[in-house]
Amino acid sequence: MARPLTSQGKEVMIGSKGVIKRDEFVRVITKTLYTLGYEKSGAVLEEESGITLHSQSVNLFRKQVLDGNWDNAVVTLNTLGLDENTVKSAAFLLLEQKFFELLRNDNRMGAIRTLQSEISPLGINRKIVHEMSSCIISSSRVLVLSKLGIECSNSRFKLLEELQKVLPPTVMVPEKRLENLVEQALTVQREACYLHNSIDGLSLYIDHHCGKDQIPSRALQVHESGELLPKHVLTGHEKPVMMVAWSPDDCQLLTCGMEEAIRRWDVESGKCIHVYEKPSLGLMSCGWFPDGKQILCGLTDQSLSLWDLDGKQADCWKGQRTSKTSDFAVAKDGKLIITINSDCTILLFNRDTKQERLIEEDRTITSFSLSEDGDFLLVNLITEKIHLWNIRNDPIRVKQYTGHKRSRFVIRSCFGGSEQTFIASGSEDSKVYIWHRASGDVIETLSGHSGAVNCVSWNPTNPHMLASASDDHTIRIWGLKKATTKHRDHGSSSNGTHVNGSANGNGFVQQCNGSRSK
Repeated sequence: MARPLTSQGKEVMIGSKGVIKRDEFVRVITKTLYTLGYEKSGAVLEEESGITLHSQSVNLFRKQVLDGNWDNAVVTLNTLGLDENTVKSAAFLLLEQKFFELLRNDNRMGAIRTLQSEISPLGINRKIVHEMSSCIISSSRVLVLSKLGIECSNSRFKLLEELQKVLPPTVMVPEKRLENLVEQALTVQREACYLHNSIDGLSLYIDHHCGKDQIPSRALQVHESGELLPKHVLTGHEKPVMMVAWSPDDCQLLTCGMEEAIRRWDVESGKCIHVYEKPSLGLMSCGWFPDGKQILCGLTDQSLSLWDLDGKQADCWKGQRTSKTSDFAVAKDGKLIITINSDCTILLFNRDTKQERLIEEDRTITSFSLSEDGDFLLVNLITEKIHLWNIRNDPIRVKQYTGHKRSRFVIRSCFGGSEQTFIASGSEDSKVYIWHRASGDVIETLSGHSGAVNCVSWNPTNPHMLASASDDHTIRIWGLKKATTKHRDHGSSSNGTHVNGSANGNGFVQQCNGSRSK
C-alpha cells in the first residue's frame, strides 16, 4: 500500500503560481517513468508519494485486458463509476477485441454469440458491427490478422492505448502526457521568439530566446572577380546565356541562350550531353522538374514545353503563358508550374487539373521566389516594394516589405532562416535588407558591398548563412558575428548554389545585371 513519507509536503497545489495539482503532477511523472521502462523508479515514486498511478479497480481492469479475461473486464468496467456512454464505448472496444480473437482461434460460434448477444445490444458503431458480420461470412484470416496484428499480446497493449482515449484521464493517465505538455511549452516559446533562427533544438534547461546575434550580419568571406579558378568553360552558345539551372542532384546544368537553344551539361566532365531546340522557335528560359527526369522551357511564342531528357516533348501548353523575362518555379510535387506571363501577371498552372490562377499586380513584376513549402510566393515589383502572396488556394496578398532601393536593375529577394521566418533582398544602395516575414519589420541591414546588390540566397540547410552578389564584382558570404559551422542535415547534397532561398529543386540561376556569358 502506497504511503506518504513524513517529510513530504501536503500541499494540494504546487508551483510558483499555485496552479498545478500535486496529485496530477505526480501521477503524470509516474506514468512517464513506467512508459520509459523505469519500472522500479515508478513503483518507488508511488510508494514515497502515497499517490498511486491507478486505483486497485483500474489495475485489476488493466490486468484483465492484458490477460484476455474479457467477461470479467466488462464487469470491472461497470464498477469504475463512469457515465453510460463512456461505458458503452469502452465495452465495445473490449468486445470487439474478444470477437476478433475468437475468429483468430477459429471459434466462429463463439464470435457469433459475442456479436449477437454482447456487441449488438450496445447499439453503437453500426457500420463496424456490419463489417464484423462480414468477417464471419468470409472468415478471412488475413483480415483478422490485420486487425489484431501478429501477436495477441501486442494487440492488447494497443487496446489499452485505445481505452485510454475513451476513459477519463482521472481514471487512466493518457500515454505520453508529460511529453505532450513539454512539447506544448516548447512550441509556445518557439512561437513567442520573434527572432527565432536557432540551429540547436530548444533546451528544457532554460527558456528559449533568440537575439539579433542569430541573424547573419558579418561578412565571413568575400569572393572577388578573378579570385576563383573556373573548373570548366562551357562553350557552344552563339548568343548571350540568359539562364542557368542546376539539376536536383547537382550533377548537371541547363543553360539557355537568348532566343536560341537549351544545352544540358555534365558538371564533372564539362561536356554537352544534349541540345534542345524547336524548329522556327527560340527558347528563352529553362528549368528542371523536381524529379530531375524532365525539363521545362519557355518559348518565344509564349508557350511552355515539357521535355524528357532525351529531347522527346512530353507536354506543351500554348497561349500567353510566359514573357521574355520569365522566371520559373515548379512545386515539389511537380504539379504546379509558376511563371510570369505578362508585365503585371503571374500564372499559377496546375498540370493535372489544367486549372489556371492569376496573381495580378498593379505594377511591373521583375522577379519572384517560391517558399519551400510551396504555399507562398514572394513577388518583386519595379517599384520599391516586395509583396508576399499566399497561393495555397485563391491567391491572397498577405504582406508588403519596403525599405530597399530599386530604380534601374532587377533586384531579387528570397525566403530564409529557420522555417523561412525571414525575407532578404538586395538593394541598389549597396546593402542587403532583412525583414521579419510575419511583421514586415526591417530587422537588419548589411553593409559592405560598394555596388548594387542584385541577388541574395539564404543557405537552405544553415539558417546562419546568407550569400549576396553585387555589381562591385564580389560575392559576400554572411554569417553570425560569432561564427558557427553547424547546419541542419536534410539528407541531400548541395553544390552551394541555391537560388531565391527555396529548396524546391528548381535550381534556377538568373544572370545578374550587366553580366553576359556564352
